[in-house]
Amino acid sequence: MKKLRRIVIGLILLVLTAVLATPVLAQHYPEVIPLPNGIQPEGIVVGEGNTAYVGSLADGDIYRANLVTGAGEVFIEGPGTPAVGLAFDDRTGYLFVSGGPTGDGRIYNTHTGDLVAEYDFGGGFVNDVIVTPRAAYFTDSFMPVLYKVELDASGEPGAFATLPLSGDFVFVPGGFNTNGIVATPNGNGLIIVHSSRGELYFVDPQTGEASLIDLGGENVNSGDGLLLLDRTLYVVQNSLNRIAQFQLNRDYSAARLQQILTDDDFDVPTTVSNQGTRLYAVNARFGTPPGPDVEYDIVRVIP
Repeated sequence: MKKLRRIVIGLILLVLTAVLATPVLAQHYPEVIPLPNGIQPEGIVVGEGNTAYVGSLADGDIYRANLVTGAGEVFIEGPGTPAVGLAFDDRTGYLFVSGGPTGDGRIYNTHTGDLVAEYDFGGGFVNDVIVTPRAAYFTDSFMPVLYKVELDASGEPGAFATLPLSGDFVFVPGGFNTNGIVATPNGNGLIIVHSSRGELYFVDPQTGEASLIDLGGENVNSGDGLLLLDRTLYVVQNSLNRIAQFQLNRDYSAARLQQILTDDDFDVPTTVSNQGTRLYAVNARFGTPPGPDVEYDIVRVIP
């Protein structure tokens, strides 16, 4: 009996040793996450945890995806008009949405799905948006302005004002002008991309004065969404199926091209967001005629 007990105890110890010696498997992040057919995505932003939000150009729906499982659902039904660029505020869980050709902007509470605020900017094409500690800034691709929505200390939105772009900024009538936008970590500066001229500008968020950023002879033609991580700036060049990675200097007056990121899964990526060191781009597939059966996806970008 004692011998049997020793054998059982020995087996239990062996099992425990094997379990303790087995490494904890890391979460697997799929390289491609499918989106609903026909959604016509353009904007993507990572929110809390493993959640990413994607907006629909077709009807303004907001799709919520899990970056680990790849599962998702339409979380917010749109107003029937486009959702273009997106931004997320960690303080409130609010999602900021650019309205594109309708010239408006919307703010949703991602905890409840409720519409928090809606703004009629009277814009031409409200393309992208970024949130800073004191304001949210929306770009307009058809007008030389930014739209500034005031935010209080807790992140609650207030009134908006139109901020004309000046200084070095060159407006091209009839062209596609300002597109993506990011903010410096303290919110004291903005960076915008000029799609048709392939230029980047540093913008004073109080005055709208824009200073051309020296790219050392490089350009960012077809520049779309931007992502700024410390002083590393990612510029999505949609029709070129690539993302340019730049290193900015201390005063944001110049940037040096570090590398060009490409991926076999790219099909006209438009915007990029991050979860830690992982980058995610959404394929808009502008070269493919839209329809209810057209497939779309999110691509995990390997820097």
